Amino acid sequence: MINKPMVGVAALVIVVAAGGWYYLHGRKTALPRVPLTAQPAPPPPVGEPAIAHPLPAANGGSASAPLPALGDSDAAMSDALAEVAGAAAVKDYLLPENIIRHLVVTIDNLTRQKAPVDKRPTSAIAGSFMVNGDELHATLDPQNFKRYQPLVEVIQKLDAQKLAAVYIHFYPLFQSSYQDLGYPNGYFNDRLVQVIDLLLAAPQPAAPALVRPNVMYKFADPALEALPAGQKLLIRMGPENAAAIKAKLKELRAIITAAPPKR
Repeated sequence: MINKPMVGVAALVIVVAAGGWYYLHGRKTALPRVPLTAQPAPPPPVGEPAIAHPLPAANGGSASAPLPALGDSDAAMSDALAEVAGAAAVKDYLLPENIIRHLVVTIDNLTRQKAPVDKRPTSAIAGSFMVNGDELHATLDPQNFKRYQPLVEVIQKLDAQKLAAVYIHFYPLFQSSYQDLGYPNGYFNDRLVQVIDLLLAAPQPAAPALVRPNVMYKFADPALEALPAGQKLLIRMGPENAAAIKAKLKELRAIITAAPPKR
């Protein structure tokens, strides 16, 4: 079902990677580059799944700074996103409460057919969903794609290395939130990589047909309508926007999967 869209799905994945906050101790410091060595960790206990994509190690310095508690992390998260993406982007797109929890819930739901909008960490894209045609024979209006362009431009300018660096530093809170969802033995970075791979595999039909059997439009092709929520949202963003998002996701994936798997 094509509901009123939330901020682009792939954008949410990238925002997760921008979620870390390096405590600056009263002055601004440069975000560290991410080395390609794995954090030391013991083998998983018997019965616990092996970690497929352990995070690379942080590059010292601010990596040892204490993190806030998960329930007290919203201010730090907002500041971190402002450092990486700019204060204007944070003001325009980020909802200020339960940021990490909503990011984790939304990312986890992107592989499902529905991603609840009440758990999204971001405000809705401005404007109305636009189509060409009538309720029986319609296609996506290219004017609809323009609604996403300001967000896509923000994403294209993000430094994937800096995103990965702050994500690694702030990772324990993402991991804790993910386990709170009911995955006590899960590893959030593995889940993030799964979601990125799903988004990268999204088809991109040029002008998919739509129908409107009730209030909401649906894809006329049952195969498209059965796709996960994340892939359908990429289709709604249009081919050019989706290609730009996928390019940034590939950069991010290469960094957060640089360490060899844990056996």
